[in-house]
Amino acid sequence: MTATDRIARFLFAFYMVAFFVYLFAPLVIMGAATFNTSRFPTVTPWQGTTLQWFNELWNDRAMWQSVWTSMVIAFFVVLIALPVGTAAALILTSLHARARGFLYALMVSPLLTPGVVIGIATLVLWRQLGVGGGVFLIVVAQASFIICYVMLMVAARLQRFDRTQEEAALGLGASKVMVFRRILLPFLKPALIAAAFLAILQSVENYNTTLFVRGFDTPLTVFIATKVRTGLTPAVNALALIMIAITVIGAIAYEVARRRQAAAAAQRAA
Repeated sequence: MTATDRIARFLFAFYMVAFFVYLFAPLVIMGAATFNTSRFPTVTPWQGTTLQWFNELWNDRAMWQSVWTSMVIAFFVVLIALPVGTAAALILTSLHARARGFLYALMVSPLLTPGVVIGIATLVLWRQLGVGGGVFLIVVAQASFIICYVMLMVAARLQRFDRTQEEAALGLGASKVMVFRRILLPFLKPALIAAAFLAILQSVENYNTTLFVRGFDTPLTVFIATKVRTGLTPAVNALALIMIAITVIGAIAYEVARRRQAAAAAQRAA
């Protein structure tokens, strides 16, 4: 191995270590603060180890209500964004190049629009129709740009789809509905699952848009922002730690199931 190769490997290793430290160090500090007896979410000074903040979290009805509100909103956002985003991707990939470029720019424009603008515009529009802020308006405002994420993920998956499968099925007498259900939908399943999880995360973490259309409802991000001004305790860290644990466990379970399914498919093929 030459000196140049050794330097390149060292720089690559240094970059990877720095990247993961940058990515996970805040999460580690946040998780450690959950077990500090200090009433402020900090690890310095360390005043003692405790589990009291999990008990505080369990008894905080307002926080659990905000979590429930965010889950309800995320559910309906996925319910809207998934079919609409999939339909948009199917339309986009079926157009000619010139029309596709214009329509693509039009469809992704909500992603380039500041969340504050989307929130204010949604509130102004629906107030003209007699609808005030609340869960309904939050869902509408969030779905207006989360649909774009779904569309992009499904469109990326469609780029790898072999259209001859559709033509062969139609040639054998299958209807378009059957082709979609038996061929296209199973092919899009991984992208749809990923898009659904991304839509949930985007909905739960959104603040700028939600703030202007929430009315008297308080999703989790707005609740935490309010607590920052009135007095934040490590109970929020405890909630974040639980959410991270659920995410990691879910990702591991999905990967194990995927590998088992792939191994079973390989055995059947052999």
